[in-house]
Amino acid sequence: MFQPLKSLLVGLAVAVGMSAAHAEKMTIAAAADLKFALTEIVTEYKTSHPKDDIEVVFGSSGKFSSQIQQNAPYDLFFSADILYPRELVKAGDAIGPAHPYAYGRIVLWSNTLDASKMTLDSLTGTDIKRVAIANPKHAPYGKRAEEALKAAGVWDKVEPKLVYGENISHTAQLVETGNAQVGVIALSLALNPKLAAQGKYWLIPDKLHEPLEQAFVITKRGADNPVAKSFAAYMEGPQARAVMKRYGFVLPGELK
Repeated sequence: MFQPLKSLLVGLAVAVGMSAAHAEKMTIAAAADLKFALTEIVTEYKTSHPKDDIEVVFGSSGKFSSQIQQNAPYDLFFSADILYPRELVKAGDAIGPAHPYAYGRIVLWSNTLDASKMTLDSLTGTDIKRVAIANPKHAPYGKRAEEALKAAGVWDKVEPKLVYGENISHTAQLVETGNAQVGVIALSLALNPKLAAQGKYWLIPDKLHEPLEQAFVITKRGADNPVAKSFAAYMEGPQARAVMKRYGFVLPGELK
């Protein structure tokens, strides 16, 4: 091979290797209510941190918490219930403190009925056969849905109609696909353009359930990951907060 060309190729290989070495990777486990908001925030973050490789996995907070206790490969954990991150910190599976990032809200949503004209009492009607909520056993939004239905005095009549989603995103899908006529889902999902175009929602009064205080935490695995620390700081900045507000989240310090 012509020597100058060979030297050039070797130089390029070294440069590419150095660039790859400096690229950082992080995996986030996030509550399903963040599906749209966090995806947008990650996209915005990467415009100023193009070398950072971030993967986000969405699911139920309770299941993620259990997986992290079993050394699952997550660097950051965004929970729909602050209790899970606090428990992980207490057990030594995460680096404290837990950082509150929002309060969630729950709504009735349907793509076949006008949910904006409904209340929880409407769910007792004989015309409604199936109601979707997230599984209260491991999904905080499901637990709050159960609390609201009980506080409204309709739990006994509605419980036989319930179908359970694995998480709040799956709950919305149950309604979308016709497996339920109406569902109790996160306001952040109802405000997504796709769901907003399909149906309407009714905001469930927050006095009917405990606050959905949400928090994130850096896991023990992510303690030395610079991307985890960088993104955690970005999450508390003005750009991320603006996205969260647009998706209906109430920010810390703004709960009335």
